[in-house]
Amino acid sequence: MGALSIVAALASGGLVGLVLGLVGGGGSILAVPLLVYVVGIGSAHAAIGTAAVAVTANALASLAGHARAGRVKWRCAAVFAASGMIGAALGAELGKAIDGERLLSLFGLLMVGVGLSMLRRRRAAEVPDVRLTRESAATLLPRLVPIGLTVGLAAGFFGIGGGFLIVPGLMLATAMPLPYAIGTSLVVVSALGLTTATSYAASGLVDWTVTALLVAGGVGGTIFGIWLGRLFAARKGVLEKGFAGVVVAVGAYVVLSTL
Repeated sequence: MGALSIVAALASGGLVGLVLGLVGGGGSILAVPLLVYVVGIGSAHAAIGTAAVAVTANALASLAGHARAGRVKWRCAAVFAASGMIGAALGAELGKAIDGERLLSLFGLLMVGVGLSMLRRRRAAEVPDVRLTRESAATLLPRLVPIGLTVGLAAGFFGIGGGFLIVPGLMLATAMPLPYAIGTSLVVVSALGLTTATSYAASGLVDWTVTALLVAGGVGGTIFGIWLGRLFAARKGVLEKGFAGVVVAVGAYVVLSTL
């Protein structure tokens, strides 16, 4: 790799980590277009496989802090992740079977749809102390399993962590507050990313040098993002809407560039 490519990979990882730390998720959706258009990975499938490994590593690093703060609902995470991993394994195989240009175009359309949904998102009623017990299982399991399976399918197909889908999915299934949904989602992101990454790595579709650079940049970006998030905590809604606008714009660019 040339010096310019190394700097581009580090900066891309930093940007993904920055978004993850700042708004609690969504940075992974930028990883694939950054790898294709900034770092210069020629294959959409290799970009997806590489992004999946890097996203998994960054999610595990972020999970440690949330777990120490007690913001992880482990039982809910386990059920959501287990069903999601089945979906991710199926989605990864489907993604590899599709032409790279078409897959990239579909990815762009997903970005536009996700960005628009983030702009229109409404906060639902919350249940502060959600617990998956024998008593609550009859209510929670029929929600957690199908939503987890669907989110996993999308995450595996597009090679993304899916945090921007998992967080609202957990809130929809359990009504847990946003801080707990963010912490819990990182367990699921790690599990789905690992499933997708394993599938792509087995097919030789991971650039390990770029992965290491993305992870290195992501660690620094996440630390800086968490610090900025605390600094601008009162304006987090504005930050999330700004990020949603960026996602829509990048998605539109990806679609237009593949036409």
